[in-house]
Amino acid sequence: MVVSAFSEIEFFLLIIFSIVLPAGIYGYMMWKKVISRGAVLMFGITLIAIAGVCVFLLQRLKVIAAASPSFIDDRMFSSEISLALYLLPALFAGVGVNVISHLLIRHLEKAEKQFDQENPKRS
Repeated sequence: MVVSAFSEIEFFLLIIFSIVLPAGIYGYMMWKKVISRGAVLMFGITLIAIAGVCVFLLQRLKVIAAASPSFIDDRMFSSEISLALYLLPALFAGVGVNVISHLLIRHLEKAEKQFDQENPKRS
């Protein structure tokens, strides 16, 4: 029987995936002076993947908290308070989608300009 959800590996993985890893990625991106589009795309995809992993871990912790006798983890992962925990993955997914859409918009703008330059009478 589980004593507490806070002593499970899923809790420590949640901390890593929701705080340590995104902070490391953000710090790396800010540290670099020049960055490729491919790296920015991977940054966006990674943020979306991190959000998915965080949601999965939160669901697992909810099940673990329901099975444990501890009331603290029950209140944290199985009550209305847990809704606040889902805001961070939602933020990561939103930023990741925004980064990817930024790349796509910039690419389409470049392609349109190139098309206009190659076909001046069509525009």
